[in-house]
Amino acid sequence: MKTIKFSKTGRTTFWISFLSGSFLLVSYLIARADFLLITGFYFVIIAAVINMLVLLYELLEFLNNTSEKKSSGNSVLLLLINIPVTVLYIFIILNSNP
Repeated sequence: MKTIKFSKTGRTTFWISFLSGSFLLVSYLIARADFLLITGFYFVIIAAVINMLVLLYELLEFLNNTSEKKSSGNSVLLLLINIPVTVLYIFIILNSNP
C-alpha cells in the first residue's frame, strides 16, 4: 500500500490552521470569553488569506512541476479540507449560545 505524500508547506499550513482553530474553538466553548470569539473571528480571516495563498502556490506547483505533481496535488486537497472544518466550527459556535 502506498503512502500519500504531501508537500511540507501544504501539510504544515494545514496542521497549524487546523490545530489553532480547534484550540480557539475548545477554549471558547470552555471559557465563554468574548475576547476568544473576537480572536477566533480575526483568526478565521487571517487563516483564510494564508491558506488561500498557500493553496494557490501548491496549485501552481501542481500545474508546472511534473516531478512532484502528486505531493502538490494532494496538498491542495488537504488545504481544501479546512473549508468545511471552518464552516462546522462556525455552526457549532452559532448553535452553542443560549
